[in-house]
Amino acid sequence: MTTVTETKPTSPQRTTVAPGLRADARRNQLAVIAAAKKLFADQGLDAQMPDVAKAAKVGVGTVYRHFPTKDDLIAALAAERFERLAEKAREELEVEDPWEGFCDFIRFSAQIQADDRGLCEVMGSRPEVMGASAEAVGLDKLCDQLVKRAQRSGELRKDLEWEEIPMIACALGGITKAHGPGAGRWPRLVEIVLDGLRAPGDTKLPKPVG
Repeated sequence: MTTVTETKPTSPQRTTVAPGLRADARRNQLAVIAAAKKLFADQGLDAQMPDVAKAAKVGVGTVYRHFPTKDDLIAALAAERFERLAEKAREELEVEDPWEGFCDFIRFSAQIQADDRGLCEVMGSRPEVMGASAEAVGLDKLCDQLVKRAQRSGELRKDLEWEEIPMIACALGGITKAHGPGAGRWPRLVEIVLDGLRAPGDTKLPKPVG
């Protein structure tokens, strides 16, 4: 199989922690982000900034100094998540087998959502934050490269468009948020979805609307 070389984005990767902070301020900001991730995972949008401060063992003023509003804090959490996704996408573009690289990215995306169901719920109610964070790290271009690379290998159906990758990941994320006896079945569903994406694809996809 011929290996296709992809052109990688040259823009620098965003960092969640602001550059130029003193060591103690940096530690505080990281502590706030870590505490917020746990609280939002447990409580969703009901999590409050004073609770974040208490969990991070810093003053409320410190939280507001780094993140003036809850939306700012949510945006920081979203940025961190999409940085991880972008990093994974870059790794998978280096994998020799384009189909396996594509599949592993889908699996990783679903796993992230399964590991942090609360933040998925929060981010699902802030689509504009999700879109801005994904664009900032070039995730749209990376997904496009993953799709086209796998299609050129002949393994991925030709009618899939990269815009459908985030939608598939969000749909799988909704499954991982389910509770009860079937909650542990989502990894099986990921593989079923991936089988449906294999070339040539038996069903003709309708044209996108809008």
